[in-house]
Amino acid sequence: MSATVYAVTFDCGNAATLAGFWSGVLERSIDPDASEEFASIGLQDAGPARPGLMFNKVPEGKTAKNRVHLDLVAATLDTEVDRLLALGAHRLGDFDEGGARWVTLADPEGNEFDVLAEQP
Repeated sequence: MSATVYAVTFDCGNAATLAGFWSGVLERSIDPDASEEFASIGLQDAGPARPGLMFNKVPEGKTAKNRVHLDLVAATLDTEVDRLLALGAHRLGDFDEGGARWVTLADPEGNEFDVLAEQP
């Protein structure tokens, strides 16, 4: 039997607040009983909605670049980036390399993620 990804976990200062941002990004509901200490998205979903996201409150803030990050894909890159900026993301850089276009953003707690233009 092989392992499957259950969830991607974010350390954060306020679990419910950061889950709210990612809920808006992914247009998925926050699981019941979210609190400042712990929140999740999709842990109760079955099937292809996995992996879920978990948010755990930790005492220290982010101090370095993420070693792991999410890559999202969008049919209309500029429109999606504008939507994510309106939700509270911060733009870190725009890239166009090897035929791929993407924008690197950070969530409200500074966790980096990329939004890639969907390839035809």
